[in-house]
Amino acid sequence: MGTQLPPSITPRQMNLLRIVLALAWADGSLAKEEADVMLTNFSQVFSTTPAGQEAVKQELQSYLVQDVPLAEVVPKLTTQAEKEFVLRLGYEVISASARTPDEDPINPDEQATYQTLVELLNLPTATVERIEQSAQAALGQSRAEGNNVVDLLSYQLREHLSV
Repeated sequence: MGTQLPPSITPRQMNLLRIVLALAWADGSLAKEEADVMLTNFSQVFSTTPAGQEAVKQELQSYLVQDVPLAEVVPKLTTQAEKEFVLRLGYEVISASARTPDEDPINPDEQATYQTLVELLNLPTATVERIEQSAQAALGQSRAEGNNVVDLLSYQLREHLSV
């Protein structure tokens, strides 16, 4: 029987990954393109060398199929800053999910999962509204500049994890 090695990413990084995955899976599907983008961006955030990034990408592949309930991972957030960051990241993830121009930016399944996240985080209403408005502004600016929303999310992950 083989020994399973512990994850090479920190528990904090794993928790963020699981929360983003729960939101991404909320509509019942994770397209190959979405998975590839997530793997590439998370590997670049979690490792600084090309070899390390490739190893992390391979490792993270196995986590993409795990269905971990938000109620299990959100309580592991220990600071107000982490909670606010996860709320912003979650809002941006679900806001970027429209697959066609005719589709609502946030589908009903993802909206319901996001509302669960909001409830679990138990942040004041004013804080939630401030974060959502800030996220909307950042997403709008990113799109206006022709940037990829995933690049914005990756930048924010890197910034958050470096503090």
